[in-house]
Amino acid sequence: MARHTRSVNASRLLPLLLVLALSGCGWVADHLGPPPVQRGNRVDPEKLAQITPGVQTRSDVEALLGSPSARGTFDEANWYYISAQTRLQPGRYLMVEDRRVVAISFNNQGVVSGVRELTDSDARPVSMVSRETPVPGTERSLLQSLFGNLGRPGLGGGGNPASSTVNPANTGGRY
Repeated sequence: MARHTRSVNASRLLPLLLVLALSGCGWVADHLGPPPVQRGNRVDPEKLAQITPGVQTRSDVEALLGSPSARGTFDEANWYYISAQTRLQPGRYLMVEDRRVVAISFNNQGVVSGVRELTDSDARPVSMVSRETPVPGTERSLLQSLFGNLGRPGLGGGGNPASSTVNPANTGGRY
């Protein structure tokens, strides 16, 4: 009885091997990639629960939570504790895994008047502008690019300093 053997076509096997090899990349990036990085001043929920409006002052809050990440731009009566946990993704961009913003407001006497945690719904959408501010003097026409180096001193021999006639390497060490 004759035995039939089939040869495996490499062009059929290669895509299958690539799919199997690349399917593990997501797991590798999640489990063997860089660890998450804590950014900002993260407020401990237990310490935040100790702040009672109408009781603590600015100095009490600063002693308990530390210095705020930001203060109100036009009103010093608002303190913001901003933190985020980020992870570097395989495409080399930062992904925010957890963001937390705690806003503490004070009255005119410096006593806490309110504590609240801001969520993503409190954030205002900011649209990015893709325009760039032109830098004067960087726009060159085609003719300026072609003929820009004509007549410039110090570029003898087509701009190659090694081909200059005063180069000792070309004159055997003599001038």
